[in-house]
Amino acid sequence: MNSTPSDGMKAHLGEAGGHLKQAASDAGEALRGAATAAGDELRVGKANVKADLADSALSGIAAAEQAGGVAREQVDALMDKGRDLIDSAAELIRERPLASFGVAFAAGWIIAKLARSGDK
Repeated sequence: MNSTPSDGMKAHLGEAGGHLKQAASDAGEALRGAATAAGDELRVGKANVKADLADSALSGIAAAEQAGGVAREQVDALMDKGRDLIDSAAELIRERPLASFGVAFAAGWIIAKLARSGDK
């Protein structure tokens, strides 16, 4: 059987079509594989983000608990300073009662003047 050039061309075109069909099938399979891999990576990434956020929340809670202790320490320090100031004032009043009375009277008089001038 003699094959003609058109028969050869048809055979080659048929072969090319078969290769294109296989290439399309391979591309589809590659895309499905890539989509599966991307989905897996996305799930892993999502899990990692959730874990990091949970760790961040735990660290934030621990910091908040520590902040309460720090606030108590500072309140205690302020209370101690306030007690020291009151003790110093009491000692000064005991040592110099007349001068203390004069300072208190002058402070009261100044406050009263300021209050009256603010009313006008």
